[in-house]
Amino acid sequence: MRLQPKCNGGEGVTVQIPLDYVCVKSGVLCPRCQGLIETGSVDEREVEVMKALIDLEESEGVSILKKATYHKAYFVNSDMVVIVMDLGVGTSVPVFSRYAREIEQKLRERLGMRIKIIPKANDVRGLATHLLYPARVLGVNTLWLPDGSIEYVVRITRRDEQRLGKAKEVYERILSEMLGKRTHIRAGY
Repeated sequence: MRLQPKCNGGEGVTVQIPLDYVCVKSGVLCPRCQGLIETGSVDEREVEVMKALIDLEESEGVSILKKATYHKAYFVNSDMVVIVMDLGVGTSVPVFSRYAREIEQKLRERLGMRIKIIPKANDVRGLATHLLYPARVLGVNTLWLPDGSIEYVVRITRRDEQRLGKAKEVYERILSEMLGKRTHIRAGY
């Protein structure tokens, strides 16, 4: 599946998004893009995030976005968004975070929300490691419950649990939504 369709106009803009470039820029969606929103593949609020990313690349010259691929945005509440995207710099936590920090700050100014950018991860530990950084993830346990459902327990240090404070519940909610399974964060040792 090609992420950036043919009708994008394409000149110079290379941040890859699931909707058409022209539709996002104009705010008027074609039948294909409207269908993606109606089926729930793309949240209607994501259009604003995609538009901000395109504007950052075009007007502010954020060069890292030229090789970036946007996957999904998760709206935690009215003032926080977690964006899943690959920046083309690998998934090493310190390296990825260094590049993501500039984009997060500029998006925060444009959208008026707290922003956290994480790479797409195929495993629970990878996702938790990026989301909770700089907290250290000690491990992830999978709980198989008698009713057949599965839950995850992400273990972090006691010190990091204290640092997270009340944000711990927010991160548990984010992980639960992203993984599709109930997730808890607990202190390991």
